[in-house]
Amino acid sequence: MKKIKEIQEKLKREGLSGWLFYDFHKRNPLPYSILKIPTDLMFTRRWFYFVPFEGVPVKIVHPVEKNKLDLLEGEKIVYFGWKNLQEILKKVLPKKGKVAMDYSPNCNVPYVSYVDAGTFELLKSIGLKIVSSQNLIQYFEARISKKGYAFHKQAQRKIDKILKETFNLIKQNLGKIKEFEAQKFILKRFEEENLTCEGDPPIVGVLDHPADPHFSPTEENSYVIEKDQTLLIDLWAKVKDEEGIYYDITWCGFTGKNPPEKYIEIFNIVLKARDSAIEFIKKRFKEGKKVYGYEVDDVSRKVVEKAGYGKYFVHRTGHSIGKNVHGNGVNIDNLETKDERVLEKGLLFSIEPGIYLEGEMAVRTEVDVFINYEGEVEITGKVQNRLVLL
Repeated sequence: MKKIKEIQEKLKREGLSGWLFYDFHKRNPLPYSILKIPTDLMFTRRWFYFVPFEGVPVKIVHPVEKNKLDLLEGEKIVYFGWKNLQEILKKVLPKKGKVAMDYSPNCNVPYVSYVDAGTFELLKSIGLKIVSSQNLIQYFEARISKKGYAFHKQAQRKIDKILKETFNLIKQNLGKIKEFEAQKFILKRFEEENLTCEGDPPIVGVLDHPADPHFSPTEENSYVIEKDQTLLIDLWAKVKDEEGIYYDITWCGFTGKNPPEKYIEIFNIVLKARDSAIEFIKKRFKEGKKVYGYEVDDVSRKVVEKAGYGKYFVHRTGHSIGKNVHGNGVNIDNLETKDERVLEKGLLFSIEPGIYLEGEMAVRTEVDVFINYEGEVEITGKVQNRLVLL
């Protein structure tokens, strides 16, 4: 009941007539998470759950699975056959106003686009005006609770310490340690500190390896980490708890005292790109103005483009962070997608510009940014401003 009231209040603020949740065969994970529908139940038939901006919600279910949504508030209507389903949808859904569904126009935000084209066409044919639920999903799915933020900070303190330990381990074992072995050390320390990366291991790479942004060292492909090599470490984990929130950072170093000039050059460029993005967000919030994910990406990317390395910045500037390392909130992106969602209070995300010179070297600097419930923009951990020299 409390969740439905919250949804209806948000619908009113957004000027929407309702939110139509829909799924078939558990292909759309969002309603199960947002509405707390048990995922261990079998769902093999189409169902709809319509939450109007006011009044009683409606459950539209198949007779084979007529009790599967009983935990949800509202009137239940059991449909019998596809013709009856369409008749019910015509009767129940509003003739005027806009109804939110889990889709994205032009697939600009594919992370929220779960409604199939056929269902979209069917609903449009009966006169429903559909808009994206992307901002609703972000509001109910991506904002970090105070408890979650406390877990994030706990992970931050532990991971910052593990990063320092990893740099020291490499320094003490130059010429003897492989990238894969340094990665295994990080995973061992995660386990000792009650952290998990849920099977996605950290990145430790030297020379040209990090020029593949998602390089993953293995026993077979690992280089020995030698003196006078460029080095990148990207690590992410969360506390082992249902409310655990990820902390995700990337730092760069050099296994010597005199880094190449080009390495210093691109490192300073990505620092400027990172800091420009953060300052832009802070300025917008201070002015009380909206800021969209794609705008922040533009600010960061322009710095790299102006320096002549635009084609080597091959990914978005940042991603949403939550209980998954890639969360369901706004991404800092106008390259891979045009993320038109608004940055708002309670959201956590990364800022991580990079330059990737294939066959040569790469730099990425990554921090986590939290917009607290007072509207202040916080960097949640340590910030790299100089190369780590080993």
